[in-house]
Amino acid sequence: MTRRIGSASSKAVAPPRAPSAGQRKAVLDVTVVVQQGGYPSAAIAPIEIFHSAGVLWHSLRGETEQPRFRVRTASIDGSGVKTLGSLSLTPEFAIKDIKHTDVIVVAASGQDVMDGIAHNTHLLPWLRNWHSRGAYIAGICTGVGFLAQAGLLDGRRGTTHWAIVDAFRQRFPKVRWEPEHFVTEDGRVLCSGGVYASIDLSLYLVDKFCGREVALQCAKSLLVGMPRSAQSGYSVLPLSRPHSDERITQIEHYLQKRLVGKVSIDSLATRVGMSPRTFLRRFKAATGHLPGAYMQMLRVSSAKEMLERGGVPVQVICSKVGYGDIAFFRTLFKRHTGMTPAEYRSRFAGMNPDGGALAAGRLVA
Repeated sequence: MTRRIGSASSKAVAPPRAPSAGQRKAVLDVTVVVQQGGYPSAAIAPIEIFHSAGVLWHSLRGETEQPRFRVRTASIDGSGVKTLGSLSLTPEFAIKDIKHTDVIVVAASGQDVMDGIAHNTHLLPWLRNWHSRGAYIAGICTGVGFLAQAGLLDGRRGTTHWAIVDAFRQRFPKVRWEPEHFVTEDGRVLCSGGVYASIDLSLYLVDKFCGREVALQCAKSLLVGMPRSAQSGYSVLPLSRPHSDERITQIEHYLQKRLVGKVSIDSLATRVGMSPRTFLRRFKAATGHLPGAYMQMLRVSSAKEMLERGGVPVQVICSKVGYGDIAFFRTLFKRHTGMTPAEYRSRFAGMNPDGGALAAGRLVA
């Protein structure tokens, strides 16, 4: 059965079901695989969360600690790794020395994922072997690429950071990529979005194996939130992928300045001296979107910037971005970001000190 956090549908997704008392081990073994060039927090956050589960909350309250996980670190060959910012991590084991594990977490590698995979091919059969033996395999951010390269995600749902998912879609077409989610689980293979989504994935697993109460205690004692549902609200809307079609670029700039009011395909085509059919073909080829969908994304992006800046009423923002029906606007906004406008403002207000790309007249790429 597949479980995942943050379904795009309106139907609520149940929290991960913890194993029954008869199925649950007193202490589960977790192996965190550290990699060269990655963000150290992608390894350290899972280590701290799994170590804290059943421990820190009780310790802070003067109660008997009840460890739920035994955490070990490993690298491909047992050697230390140098992470981002030249911080060195010294693992306890080489992967070949791990004799038992219930969960494996592959931390993020450097940004050149395929180069990292090419230099760490021994990790791939090791992951396949442990998955076949019943272990849960989790990837953090770019670390998901190792799971995909190992074939563990073929035909399964997966997520990764929103900025690299298009490259992963091309490289791993058998995976059902769902970049709107922070965490996915499918067939004992788990993925998380960005580096700090490692916190969400780790707490999700604490919830799954130890129950909601232990996960809440862990989150409260570490002062972190429980797993988030969607990462789409954190991404820059891909309004224009890089292209060299100068006439389509002219139209993109034109549309950015005209969020309010209707613009016809015929008028846009005439503006750049094309037939409507040619214009639609070239616009889609250059931007990846039809003009109507592109315009919706522009309007949502502008609305996000206004919500980030503070207290403008949602009704006013709705009008400023060209919509007269606030119910339609709320539905559209939630479809693009995974949040209502009010939820988005609550989370991101104050995060836009420079007024944003659209307000500054820059093309969002």
